[in-house]
Amino acid sequence: MSRFNQRGVKSAVSSPVVTTGERARTAEGGAGYLRDAKSELFLLAVSNFVGTDTFYETGGQRDDRFTQLVRQLAVEDPAWTAGLLGWLRSPSGGNMRTAAIVGAAEFVKGRLDATATRDLVPDVRKENAAAGGWNRRVVGSVLQRADEPGELLAYWTSRYGKRIPKPVKRGVEDAVGDLYTERALLKYDTSAAAFRFGDVVDLLHPTPIAAWQSDLFRHAIDRRHGRDGEVPVSLSLLDTRAQIAKWPVEQRRALLRRPDAADFLKHAGMTWEALAGWLQGPMDAAAWEAIIPSMAYMARLRNLRNFDEAGVSDEIADQVAAGLADPEQVARSRQLPMRFYSAFNAAPSLRWGHALEKALTASLANIPAIGGRTLILVDTSSSMDDAFSRDGTLMRWDAAALFGIALGRRCAAADVVSFSSARYYINDQPGAKTKAFPLTRGGSVLGDVKAWKDGGWFLGGGTDTAAALRQEYQQHDRVIIVTDEQAGEDPREVSASVPETVPMYTWNLAGYQTGHAPSGARNRHAFGGLTDAAFQMVPLLEAGRDAHWPWEN
Repeated sequence: MSRFNQRGVKSAVSSPVVTTGERARTAEGGAGYLRDAKSELFLLAVSNFVGTDTFYETGGQRDDRFTQLVRQLAVEDPAWTAGLLGWLRSPSGGNMRTAAIVGAAEFVKGRLDATATRDLVPDVRKENAAAGGWNRRVVGSVLQRADEPGELLAYWTSRYGKRIPKPVKRGVEDAVGDLYTERALLKYDTSAAAFRFGDVVDLLHPTPIAAWQSDLFRHAIDRRHGRDGEVPVSLSLLDTRAQIAKWPVEQRRALLRRPDAADFLKHAGMTWEALAGWLQGPMDAAAWEAIIPSMAYMARLRNLRNFDEAGVSDEIADQVAAGLADPEQVARSRQLPMRFYSAFNAAPSLRWGHALEKALTASLANIPAIGGRTLILVDTSSSMDDAFSRDGTLMRWDAAALFGIALGRRCAAADVVSFSSARYYINDQPGAKTKAFPLTRGGSVLGDVKAWKDGGWFLGGGTDTAAALRQEYQQHDRVIIVTDEQAGEDPREVSASVPETVPMYTWNLAGYQTGHAPSGARNRHAFGGLTDAAFQMVPLLEAGRDAHWPWEN
């Protein structure tokens, strides 16, 4: 009888996040696996808020691990590392600002140190020259916003001193021409910055792309040094702002009653923060209604509570809601799904709920339809009760629940289960390891996440992943685990707790060094990130196609 040529044979597939076979222990003492350097860096990069402590690592430890991995791979595989950093900052990719900027600086540092160490790697200088200047290109690729040239220069000087190497200067210079505009100067050139626009221009002497930008550069230098001369006529936006700054404070609110107030503020390049400062008083309904047409998508999303508290009219609120719910605007905004959940929690009135639900659904459009029966395990152990945002209003288990529920809704049949540890259980009866969540067909993702929180599905305690798998797996076609992977000790490993013929996908939300299972092949795969894009790997792999790094697809 044939052993291999049998009905139902499946093609072997691979995914990019791979384990090396080297064993280790998780932070909770469970059996674990180390990943290769690229896989470790990728999972860390897509979940790393620089300088932020996590449950098992301090911010310093985490940042040191990140910088060492970037420096290593910048030398070993500059093309791959450059691809990661460019994708990480890209609005259509990872959309991670600070990690990309730090990564670019450390990329340059690693390669410069390598060229100074003759016995480190062969011919790094020749390789760099042949590639057309990796360092310069990587720096330029991560600078996407006008405040970021100064941000990168400030990071470099704080770490390595005032002597800034030529590749860093040239990479920043490449970005300045596209980023430095009148509106950018008004929004980002603040006295709180160590490197203001004028400082960057003074340091780099960038070539202006047009006559108006030459005037802008000179004005930025004058502004930096307190020389309040006449604004050049080519800079009409700055001239308008300079003129209205002279208006008596007591006369400024009269502008808000003018029928052309919204157009005037837009022409003046006013942000809502600038308007509040210019008025020197509260942002009432008239102020918000005048500035809302000029506000970007993110600014509107973050100010829904302020709109309500100021008493913005229902007519204007309807316009804001329509914009928030528009799938095209959602796509252009590149907001992470968690932003909509955060706004939902912050907004006190019901008039935003439907729009935020539609916006969230649009932001999760990349989650594919998945056939068969799927077991989705959502880790709600205590280590997942860890800050997922800088202000601490969202936790990792918030993200885990949202993505688990959203994925469950896209499956033909899904069991969505919260899991923790029987030994340290907090919010339910002793002895329970898991708690199934009843998806409401036809309901809303935001409503379900609220029900999850209010109904006690955030469990707390330890992480008995293997035990939860053994308890909940019942001939499902696949298993998806949303977790930080720090499983506790168990007589059986996580991977061995479901049949090896069943695909098991781990979605890592924390980027710790040790994983709870092998990955990269043989029905065991891992991915990570803060968007829905990674879920596209599931049908791809099950269709017998290899998955690749997202910037290589």
